[in-house]
Amino acid sequence: MDKNDLVQKAKLAEQAERYDDMAAAMKAVTEQVPELSNEERNLLSVAYKNVVGARRSSWRVISSIEQKTDGNDKKQQMAREYRMKIETELQEICNDVLVRRGMGGAGNEGEAGNEGEGK
Repeated sequence: MDKNDLVQKAKLAEQAERYDDMAAAMKAVTEQVPELSNEERNLLSVAYKNVVGARRSSWRVISSIEQKTDGNDKKQQMAREYRMKIETELQEICNDVLVRRGMGGAGNEGEAGNEGEGK
């Protein structure tokens, strides 16, 4: 798919509030061009802001549930594992966009993967 089609797909995904699809389309745009236009940069920003925001909201809910499950080790363990899954998703999303846009650089990928221990 060419860049213009991907940008159009990202706009449609935004209108449908399908931010994972929007992020995927804009990620593909970043792979095709070395520099983004203002519009493309804004679409990338909106996509990742919403993708991360949804997971942050999930993290808050699950963390609260985890803290409130006194005396039920099984429930607490399930909540802890689910929270850790969400944290891993957040790390992967953030590392992907930072490394992809040159903020971390290709040579610093290992360093970027070690960050974010204390959310």
